[in-house]
Amino acid sequence: MKKLFLPFILIVVLIISACSNNSSEKKESTSKKDEPKTITYQSENGPVAVPAHPKRVVLLSGFTGNVISLDVPVVGVDVWSKNNPTFKEELKDVAEVSDENLEKIIELNPDLIIGLSNIKNIDKLKEIAPTVTYTWGKLDYLTQHIEIGKLLNKEKAAQEWVDGFKKSAETAGDEIRAKIGEDATVSVFESYDKQLYVFGDNWARGTEILYQAMKLKMPEKVKEVALKDGYYTLSTEVLPQYAGDYIILSKYADADSSFQKTETYKSIPAVRNNHVYEMLGNGASFSDPVTLEKQLAFFKKSFLGN
Repeated sequence: MKKLFLPFILIVVLIISACSNNSSEKKESTSKKDEPKTITYQSENGPVAVPAHPKRVVLLSGFTGNVISLDVPVVGVDVWSKNNPTFKEELKDVAEVSDENLEKIIELNPDLIIGLSNIKNIDKLKEIAPTVTYTWGKLDYLTQHIEIGKLLNKEKAAQEWVDGFKKSAETAGDEIRAKIGEDATVSVFESYDKQLYVFGDNWARGTEILYQAMKLKMPEKVKEVALKDGYYTLSTEVLPQYAGDYIILSKYADADSSFQKTETYKSIPAVRNNHVYEMLGNGASFSDPVTLEKQLAFFKKSFLGN
């Protein structure tokens, strides 16, 4: 009896296993079949049908680091993104495109195009692929990333990054203020071409991190001229009036840096106290997760030595 009973049990187990596998395969097949190919994204210009899982994205006005950080494939980017050393590895095989070279964009066969609201040929671009635009400055830098997460059907991942970054930046800010003093001020200058600029709290170059997330203080003189427009053009002669106790200097390699050799610059207390931290200007004008994480690391190393 035992010898007959054992094969019978094995047969039953095999039948149940086969049924279970068939059921799982049917569920998986049904799940894939039912998964939508497109989603409706509520853009600032109204609803747009976009791919649920875009595979060939073209970026015409930045947002490159936002898309890259969410692991979405990019096939074309603007010249600023292409020449940005921050994205050198990620974009080495990605084409450079522009809103005026429609033929090049068509060749790339994109399934989604993203740009700013001031790009050219928007109507023609919409004929190539679903096109979504954003107005510069309408959203703050973190909300912008979450919004792009919604567009790419990756809102959860975008929100998780924002939550983590805010926590890291706030912690670093607490440590920095504890070291330099609650009342210590920080100025962000940039040397570009033959011009000098000072920035407010939302014009990239790490300003969002320093002033918004870390809550470091801005000199009153800078508030007067740069908060409204985001930046202000300076001359070497008045530079000391806008210099904080600490200076972040964004420098382009080919910029005119002769101002740093003047007595006016050398007399600034932050310069005399070695409180000037220079960062690469190329790429500093972006406010995406890839750039922000590198800038946060730079600020922690500069102020805290770690």
